[in-house]
Amino acid sequence: MILSDKLYGEFEIEKVLEDLLGCKAVQRLKGVHQGGASYLVNEKWNVTRFDHSIGVMLLIRKLGGSIEEQIAGLLHDVSHTAFSHVVDFVFDNSKEDYHEGLYRSVIEKSEIPAILEKYGYDFEELLFNNSTWTILEQDAPELCADRVDYTLRDRYEYGDIPLVEVHRFLSDIMIVDGKICLQSIDLAEWFVETYYKEVIDFFMDPLNIYGNDRLSKTLKLAMNKGHIGFDDFLKMDHELILKLQDTNDDEIIKQLKSINQHVYVKEDRNEYDIYRKNKIRIINPTVACKTKLVKASKISEKVDEMNREAYEKAINGMYVKIISN
Repeated sequence: MILSDKLYGEFEIEKVLEDLLGCKAVQRLKGVHQGGASYLVNEKWNVTRFDHSIGVMLLIRKLGGSIEEQIAGLLHDVSHTAFSHVVDFVFDNSKEDYHEGLYRSVIEKSEIPAILEKYGYDFEELLFNNSTWTILEQDAPELCADRVDYTLRDRYEYGDIPLVEVHRFLSDIMIVDGKICLQSIDLAEWFVETYYKEVIDFFMDPLNIYGNDRLSKTLKLAMNKGHIGFDDFLKMDHELILKLQDTNDDEIIKQLKSINQHVYVKEDRNEYDIYRKNKIRIINPTVACKTKLVKASKISEKVDEMNREAYEKAINGMYVKIISN
C-alpha cells in the first residue's frame, strides 16, 4: 500500500500498518478533531487525530525508526475521546491526559491485539511502555515525533508556514541516541517560534478558548442531566453532537447553537466572560553544537526570551470577552 502525506511525501507501508489503518479504532479518529471544538467556530481548523496519527507514523519512518515504533506512533492517540482535549475540561483534568487513562482499555477492546498477533507482535510489549519509543515520545521541552508533527501539520494546514520551510526544518533533524536533535540553531529558533504560534496563537486564541469552553460546559450539562454517559465520549465528534441534538433539551440545544462560525470574541483582561489556563507547554530543542549537545536556550537569547514569554502567557491564562454569539 502506498501512503501519501502532505508533509512527508509517499511511502510504501507494510501489511501490518495497512491492516491497523483499516481497523475501526483507527478509522474512528477520522471523526475526532485535534483542536476540539475549534472546527465548529472556524472551518479552517479541521485537522483530525487520524491525519496526525498517520503523520507521526510516517515521520518516525522518515527518521529511521523501527516498524515497531511506527506501529506505536500510529496508535498513540487511538484512545482520544470525541473533541480530543475538551473531555479534560469537562472533567476538570488540568494535566490534559484523560485519554491516556483509557488507552489500555480501548486497545484491549479493539481489533488491534488480534492484528498485531497475526503479524507476530505482542501488543502488551509494543504499546504499553512508551519509554521504549524515544523518537515517538519525549517529555517537554524536548522534541519528539508527536510534538513535531502536530506543530508542523497544524501550522501548515492553517496557512502559517509554507511547505518549503517544513522541508527545510525536516532536513535539519538528526537522531542521536534515539532522540530528535537539530543541527542548526537557526532552525531551532524557527521551530520554537512555530511551536508557540501553535500553543499561544492557536490553543490560546480567544475564539478557540470560547469554543472549547462552551462545548465542555454543554457536555457537562448533558452528563448531569443524564443525557450522555462516559461511553459516549468514545464516539466521533459528529455522533456526539447528534446525540446532544436528539435530547430535544432546550437548554442544551441553545448552548450548542451558540458554538458557531459567527461568534465574535476578544481578549479583555478587565471585562471578561471566560478565563482559561491551558496546560503549560514549553519547547527547548537539543542542538548539536560542534562536539556536544546543548539546549537551544543556552546558545540563543531569542529562544530563551521566547520561552520566558510563553511561560508567562501560560501562567497568566487567557481572558475572553464574548461580543456576540
